[in-house]
Amino acid sequence: MVNILVIGSGGREHALSWKLSQSSKVETVFTAPGNGGTENNVPIDVNDIDGLIDFAQKNNCFTVVGPEVPLAEGIVDKFNQKNLKVFGPSKMAAQLESSKIWAKNFMKRNDIPTARFEIFDDANKAQKYVQSLDYNVVVKADGLAAGKGVIVCNSTAEAESAIDTILIKKTFGDAGNRIIIEERIDGIEASFIAISDGEVAIPMASSQDHKRIFDDDKGPNTGGMGAYSPTPIIDDTLAKKIQENVIDKTIQSMKNEGITFKGFLYAGIMLRDGKPYVLEYNVRMGDPECQPITMRMDFDLYDYFVASVDGTLSSMPPITWNKKFAVCVVLASKGYPESYPKDEIISGFNTISNDAFVFHAGTKKSDGQILSNGGRVLGVTALGDSLESAISNAYAAVEKISWPSKYCRTDIGKKGLDFL
Repeated sequence: MVNILVIGSGGREHALSWKLSQSSKVETVFTAPGNGGTENNVPIDVNDIDGLIDFAQKNNCFTVVGPEVPLAEGIVDKFNQKNLKVFGPSKMAAQLESSKIWAKNFMKRNDIPTARFEIFDDANKAQKYVQSLDYNVVVKADGLAAGKGVIVCNSTAEAESAIDTILIKKTFGDAGNRIIIEERIDGIEASFIAISDGEVAIPMASSQDHKRIFDDDKGPNTGGMGAYSPTPIIDDTLAKKIQENVIDKTIQSMKNEGITFKGFLYAGIMLRDGKPYVLEYNVRMGDPECQPITMRMDFDLYDYFVASVDGTLSSMPPITWNKKFAVCVVLASKGYPESYPKDEIISGFNTISNDAFVFHAGTKKSDGQILSNGGRVLGVTALGDSLESAISNAYAAVEKISWPSKYCRTDIGKKGLDFL
């Protein structure tokens, strides 16, 4: 029996902790720092790498790194230096997410399909460039910006404003010292996530995230307002194409460049005319995609984490999935992704039926109560025999949860219904 330390405090980490605790090989799952829904919380910040190493050593833990910031800081390298087992990519491999510019150049030199782009650190030059274009663009901060450093523009004026926001106003701090201006590819967006050991990559179930704050994909980008799995947008033929042309090619190209990629590789895909383009990479499980994906896992996730670390994924049995659909509706605090209230009492948890589960994100426990403690507060996730019934079950559970500033989209999963 082994102990596990899951690093992070979001809905993704609650979902991973929940799934890993079901393994017959696991004794205790600790979560650092965790949230109001996770058990065995350890009060160590995700960026306190020395503190996390010390805890993992003392408690004989296999460690799973949830969020992107410690991965970008090289937490996996530091754990490896201490001969501690840890699931996730090295600092070099994490550049796929920590620098959008590094990732775009990587895709360009390895012929991985992505949008045309240019790189700028000078606002005036960037403004002149967008004025010369006859197509709409997306403006992206180079570094990590909690899923909010991407501005999709509908006009030259919006592009100029985005450049001003990132390069001049420094809304994203040093993450916006350089920007990418890329062609806006309009199509259907989906998430394709695989687990790799540096040699092979095994795909997870397909999913689709809903990034914008308002219904019908209106308003600013967020970390994600809901997701569902599987998505009928990605059929078997398309999944094979993405696996070969994006995932396998990325792992092999990294290897060719002397970088072993271990962990979750997430490709944000835009589908246009049946062809997949990579919008961005993440080097960890998506959030909220993790919640519906873990709800459907019909295998021991711990075994595959160990195989990823040990380089033995090719010898693992095929993974199996619950045939049901899963839908996750994110409940946020009104005002997110800008400012929002905290410390509001949340009620209704004990009324949720068995076909749904509430994953916590921005919550904390205080005097036996669960309080709101973030922008994205909960991920209400439900199964159903059809996508329609999974949506219905998720929203039935959503109705039972309440706090004064509760907000959610009302259309999570509905875009998938058109493809069934």
